[in-house]
Parts: sequence; structure tokens; C-alpha cells
Amino acid sequence: MLCEFRFHGRGGQGAVTAAELLVKSANIEGKWGQSFPFFGAERRGAPVTAFARISDERKSLHSMICSPDVVVVLDSRILDDLDVTNGLKRRGTLVFNSSKFSDLQQRFGDFKIFCVDATKIARELGLSMGGWMIVNTSILGAVVKAVGLLKLESVLEAIELTWPGRVGHVNSEAARKAFFEVNTP
Repeated sequence: MLCEFRFHGRGGQGAVTAAELLVKSANIEGKWGQSFPFFGAERRGAPVTAFARISDERKSLHSMICSPDVVVVLDSRILDDLDVTNGLKRRGTLVFNSSKFSDLQQRFGDFKIFCVDATKIARELGLSMGGWMIVNTSILGAVVKAVGLLKLESVLEAIELTWPGRVGHVNSEAARKAFFEVNTP
């Protein structure tokens, strides 16, 4: 089984790192994965797209993901500028950093919608850099719950391996909180 993800965010929010951590989590479980970014203007606040593929077996794909199974939106203000559902498979999954579940469900009702206020979680835990809330680890907790492809423990381990010590612990807590706080359909 192959599952393809597309992440939409803004530079500085951690979309690229989120895709990398998702693949690292899959590797921990013995699955194959690849992640890669697509940059436009490489600056903080500019739109960023990242991709990830996960499979139970090795794949030889090396192309952009045009028809993802899952779209993850780290900044819902992107919805004003971008059709995040472009190419999303029929009955695909959308995971939003938002507290407006019913509004998004009404707007994107043809898809499975999951929401978590990753910004609130990041703010509560002090996950910011240069005034930007870093929401990538929070959103990963929601993605794990929404998709059911990986275990939360694998994501937490990937985070702790990436940032040993206090930084890893706080980011793990963000993922754990989001996992339990995500609004589900």
C-alpha cells in the first residue's frame, strides 16, 4: 500500500521538517518512505510545499506527487491563495491547523476533514522561532490520528531522535497533545 502526502505551509512553520519526520517515523516501523520539498521564493512566510510517500515496500518513484491521498495544511490562510484540494484523491483526507472544524467541513465536505489548533498547542508549549509558531510537530500528531498509517509512538521516537533533550521532549508533547485534541469527522 502506497500513501502519498502533500504539505502546505509557510516558510518557517516546518512543513519540510514535518514531511521528513513522517518518513523517519515510517522507517522506524520498517516501512519505506521518501520526502522532498518544493520551494518557490525561499524566505520566511513564503508558501512552501513538501511531499512524502510511505509504503510497506520499497518504491522506485522519484516524481512530484500530483494526486495525494492526504493534504496537510499548516496555515489555513493559504486557503485564500491556493486550492489545496487540487489533485487530492476522491474521498481523500485533509488535515488542517485550525479551530474552525465546522466551517472547513462545510467548505470541503467531499473529503475527510480533521482539524487541530496546532498554533494554540505551539503557543502553549513555547514552540516559536523569530515570532513564528512552529506547528510541524503538532500537526504530525493530528496526521497520525487522521490517517492511521503509523503509530504515535513512532512519531514521538522520530522527534526525540531528531532533537534529543528538552527540545525533543517539548516537540513530542506537541505531537501527543494534537493526537488527542484533533477533531474527527
